[in-house]
Amino acid sequence: MKINAALVLEIRLRRAWTQEQLSQFSGLSHRTIQRVEKEATGSLETKKALAATFEIDITDLDYEEVPVMKKYEYKTVEVPFKMSLFKSGTPDIQNLLNAEGDSGWRLKEIVLPATGFGESTSMVVILERERIE
Repeated sequence: MKINAALVLEIRLRRAWTQEQLSQFSGLSHRTIQRVEKEATGSLETKKALAATFEIDITDLDYEEVPVMKKYEYKTVEVPFKMSLFKSGTPDIQNLLNAEGDSGWRLKEIVLPATGFGESTSMVVILERERIE
């Protein structure tokens, strides 16, 4: 079970206790205290013992995961395309999308920029992939 290790450490230090002293006051082993502070894990019994020792509600020790915002990068690919009132043809973009997909890109949107009279000479494929930093 995940435990808010930062809070455990903060309260312990505020009280100027060593890990060994917290171990004695809580009835938990020194190794358990080390694991809680380093790995933020412990059993429900560990969580109850720490809450009782610190005189706080057990839910205060709930681990809150901070959501990480994903970052994306984008690229556009212009595909020749002829569409007008009298002619239309759909380009075969399957191979393009599969090739880009092999590189981690996925289709975000396809745009048909129109020139005069609703004609279009190309389509713009907008691709995205997650940036890993």
